[in-house]
Amino acid sequence: MQATILEGVTEALRIGVGFLWTAAWAIIMGLAITSLVQVYVSKERMGKILGDGDLRGLAKATAFGAASSGCSFGAVAIGKGLFKKGAHAVNFLAFMFASTNLIVELGLMILILLGWEFLVAELLGGLVLIAVMAVIVHLTLPETLFAEVRETLAERDRESGVSEDPTCGMEGKDGYTLTTDGGETLKFCSAGCLETYEQVTASRGGWRDELLSWGGWYKIGNQYRKEWSMIWKDVVAGFLVSGFVIVFVPQWVWNALFLQGDGLLVTAENAVMGVAVAVVSFVGSMGNVPFAVALWGGGVSFAGVIAFVYADLITVPVLNVYRKYYGWKIMLYILGVFFVTMAFTGFLMELLFDALGIVPDLAGGETATEQTYFEFNYTFYLNLLAFALSGFLLYVYRRGLGAPGQYRDPVCGMRTDDSEPAATHDGETYYFCSQTCKETFAEKPDDYATGHPMVMEGHDH
Repeated sequence: MQATILEGVTEALRIGVGFLWTAAWAIIMGLAITSLVQVYVSKERMGKILGDGDLRGLAKATAFGAASSGCSFGAVAIGKGLFKKGAHAVNFLAFMFASTNLIVELGLMILILLGWEFLVAELLGGLVLIAVMAVIVHLTLPETLFAEVRETLAERDRESGVSEDPTCGMEGKDGYTLTTDGGETLKFCSAGCLETYEQVTASRGGWRDELLSWGGWYKIGNQYRKEWSMIWKDVVAGFLVSGFVIVFVPQWVWNALFLQGDGLLVTAENAVMGVAVAVVSFVGSMGNVPFAVALWGGGVSFAGVIAFVYADLITVPVLNVYRKYYGWKIMLYILGVFFVTMAFTGFLMELLFDALGIVPDLAGGETATEQTYFEFNYTFYLNLLAFALSGFLLYVYRRGLGAPGQYRDPVCGMRTDDSEPAATHDGETYYFCSQTCKETFAEKPDDYATGHPMVMEGHDH
């Protein structure tokens, strides 16, 4: 018995890590492209008209979301910031849909693990999701409730002194502050966002000039690091969970949850059940794609699998964030609108693909347990190239090539310049990214003083 369990765990890990190896190059290349877009596409211009609930505002919200990162929690946090600033409800919801369904890295992963049919359904379905959601919201939106919650959010943040990170829209922290030339104090969620803001304000020339300088590549490396920091847990968890689901969940479970056979009723039930399984799966962001592979291998229909992929914005942890932000009523409203939208779109995609004769063959190809994942093929060489690109971007960031500032904050390690807060210890002047770091240094200077306040070439720690 123990040997059987051990063999099952080993096989589950082989499949999960094998999936990760198969999709690694796609994830890395997708994140690199996303980082490039994040750095050089102006979010300010795209966000200007999100307060209008018309078609143009909806299109802008969709484009804004597609240019953002693919983290479910990040999308929800930025959506909250847009809503609080006056974005129409339909637009901030469209932003969240686009930022979790129309992004490069997710598309590449779906293409590699599930095939081109699912990629087309994801991209086309992403647009349908937004259109269906917009219609439902325009017909059912409790405008008074949303207006009250918007005011409550603003009042709560004013009372608690919360300010938004101007880089990403998430909540700023006291430890990462910057005072502008006009005397305004800005707060950032992390050192990376503060650095990004400094890089943007210090930029000269267009994006072509930037890509010919170390400073431009430093920005991309910094953003690439931030993108990974937001999603890596979901990605790793999703791949590992998928392996265990494939090995340990018996076929009768999927047969009990998802009706078998043909017909509109079966398609509709599978789509609804796909969303329901996603809600309780606790796997979000891109981590739900390998889980979807497990569902597909378990005989779940096309409608059920693609509806599951759509539903990463209503998993239990994400619903809890909605509750904290907006309260129970709006959380339940979002759950209802999203659930209906996702299930209906999954149902519609299967009908459309069936009419076109392009529903993929569930019985075709090898199963996950039959596949050989680690061999010298195109995946191996693409992964080598992707790992080299990833190493290059992280090397540029860690070495600080082209980073702003010639001094290093001894407390947090950020680069600073001589216009920042300063303190002298043992004859050396140290510069800090914020007053908080300066005060921390002043309490225990011997713990932080390095004797080398300037950035040392080749020693970026």
